[in-house]
Amino acid sequence: MKVYGTVQGVGFRPFVYNLAIKYNLYGYVNNDNIGVNIEVSGKTNDISSFLEELKNNPPPLVVIEDIKIEDSNKQFFEFKIENSNSCDNKTTTIPPDIAICKDCIDDIFDKNNFRYRYSLTNCTNCGPRYSIIKTVPYDRINTSLKDFSLCKKCQNEFENPTNRRYHAQAISCEDCGPTTFLYDSKQTLIASKIDAINLASKYINDGKILAIKSMGGFHIICDASNDKTIIKLREFKKRATKPFAVMFKDTNILKEYTKYSQIEENILTSKQRPIVLLEKKENQNISNFVAPNIKKIGCFLPNSALHYLLFENLSKPIIATSANLNGEPIITTKEDIFLKLNNLVDFILDYNREILNSCDDSIVQVVNEKIIKLRNSRGYAPNSLKVAGKFSKKILSLGANQKSTFSIAFDNKIITTPYLGDLDSIASIENYKKTVENLLSFYDFVPEIIVCDKHPKYESTKFAFWLLDKNPNLELVQIQHHYAHVLAVLAENSLKDDVLAFVFDGTGYGDDKNIWGGEVFIANKKEYKRAYHLKYFKLLGAELAIKEPKRVALSLLFDNFTLEEILDLPLDFLNSFEKSEIKILYTLWQKNLNSPLCSSFGRLFDAVCSLANILHIQEFEGQTGLYIENLYDENIKEFFSYEIINNTIDFSKMIKEILKEKDKRIVASKFINTVANIVLEISNLHKDLPIVLSGGVFQNKTLVEILLKRFQKINRKVYLGEKYSPNDESISLGQVYFQLEN
Repeated sequence: MKVYGTVQGVGFRPFVYNLAIKYNLYGYVNNDNIGVNIEVSGKTNDISSFLEELKNNPPPLVVIEDIKIEDSNKQFFEFKIENSNSCDNKTTTIPPDIAICKDCIDDIFDKNNFRYRYSLTNCTNCGPRYSIIKTVPYDRINTSLKDFSLCKKCQNEFENPTNRRYHAQAISCEDCGPTTFLYDSKQTLIASKIDAINLASKYINDGKILAIKSMGGFHIICDASNDKTIIKLREFKKRATKPFAVMFKDTNILKEYTKYSQIEENILTSKQRPIVLLEKKENQNISNFVAPNIKKIGCFLPNSALHYLLFENLSKPIIATSANLNGEPIITTKEDIFLKLNNLVDFILDYNREILNSCDDSIVQVVNEKIIKLRNSRGYAPNSLKVAGKFSKKILSLGANQKSTFSIAFDNKIITTPYLGDLDSIASIENYKKTVENLLSFYDFVPEIIVCDKHPKYESTKFAFWLLDKNPNLELVQIQHHYAHVLAVLAENSLKDDVLAFVFDGTGYGDDKNIWGGEVFIANKKEYKRAYHLKYFKLLGAELAIKEPKRVALSLLFDNFTLEEILDLPLDFLNSFEKSEIKILYTLWQKNLNSPLCSSFGRLFDAVCSLANILHIQEFEGQTGLYIENLYDENIKEFFSYEIINNTIDFSKMIKEILKEKDKRIVASKFINTVANIVLEISNLHKDLPIVLSGGVFQNKTLVEILLKRFQKINRKVYLGEKYSPNDESISLGQVYFQLEN
């Protein structure tokens, strides 16, 4: 038989071995580039029981996508794990990195265990996978541990079928494997092994900033209660207010700082160990500089042996944020830390196991008992999706420009990478292209079709045309951005028929060459119709307006008042402009100079945030939405006025009503209620269609909670991405799904 799915590097062969012994079966099991091969002989009833347990009770990290069974007359006289085979096609799924399991945690704190205090402990049920693998089959020689030969103790475990490290390719110990090293900012080695970790803990307690290597890249780490240290970190990273994630020793400590549900606790302690957005408690002693001006905080628990050992001597929770320069990918080597962050970090805690594939921390939140991913990465990705149908050609889809990912598709499978960041810097673009090259090499994958966005300035689109220039035989397909959002949800939920899709985000290149982002489509897997959209308004200064919400707010005033009326309006937000600046911007607006048309709900959030005098200059994407949500009061049920005229959502009346309201809390609450009401009203006009919600605006927990509850009351079917993020990370999935043959 042939087993397909996530079946390599996850303890599947030892499981099959022990299962065969349990049912007195003989034969063999081995890996190849496609999956796992199993041949067994024995009594018919025993084989049936073997198959039943194989399908229904596999190890925790195994995901079986398909099993193909053929009869065989071969007879065997023992059962064994054979060496891996190679075949022409590589299709097996790459497993994601998984947090350390309880058994391994017990090992590192057991004085009688030879892995006592070993910081890179793992087994078949946990540890690095994607970050250390070069190609399939998943054997040690194809990982970054290939140069570390097993000692006698590790070899005994590796060869013992009853041991959970049986054929665990990444195992090692302090005698035979990689280890940790502590360096100062002058690149001097000052400690190694457990001494390095203990000294690192001391320095964190002393208020120092460290770079510490995690599974998929380095974290910048410091005491989360130390104002002075955090201010230094913010100044260096040019990150005035964007929240930092905080790592807590365990849920008992976390309970002192945050409120969380049982579902949220289950996610926090899951094998993925993502960052989870939780509500902060009052009177907790985490620094106000960790997550200023918001009620939520991104929290996660240790996910490696190194983290658990670090917390042995830490007295406080720690900030653990990606180590990178602003706009660049996460750093994976100590050499780059010395090169780029030497003026920030005091010490570097490194280990000498190479990270072959970088991977950031995943970020999730729970909405009405559903997981919504804000970043789909460590623990969850790469994603593998089995589809109903078949791809007749090999396809590479290159995603969007922000929150980039890419996907490859072959046979009945789509593989999507972890989050790769925004393609706004040379380093990010190089990392993106390198990851494409690595994954294509991993699978010996030669694409026949390239799919990309329609935006001519997206780096992913430019890369698609560069690939086409190199190989004119490639077929190039371009998919509209918001339609790709819809297709991603259709793909995840195996939908092909018409849906009513609400795609609300910040920016996307429209079919009319304007900036879209407040779109309602009637769509299926083959086509889409733009049924409704937000009324167009102008972005004063184009991309500059994204960073300065006050420009969008001013543009909306230009739409509704004369210049003289605006100059006389007693609005606080107008004080952020000089009168001469308002006049210049009015001229730009009048003459359509550097003021593209836009229908984006993301930009409307920006405008409302500025009109309400909440925020005028935006430091990070989605900041205005976060601040508006932070002010939401569930006791306020009212909403602003709007009209739907000729399939256009006209919010002119809302703008005038906002100007009369002085309470920021009321503005924020009524605005979110208004967005929800627009979705509900349009949905009621198309009661026969299921609903799709996608785009970055639907990462707003409050908005999605309102909608899910209201739709639930009327038994309306709603689909939104759960395995994939609703933001632009899902674009490459949607792009490739369009090519699926029915």
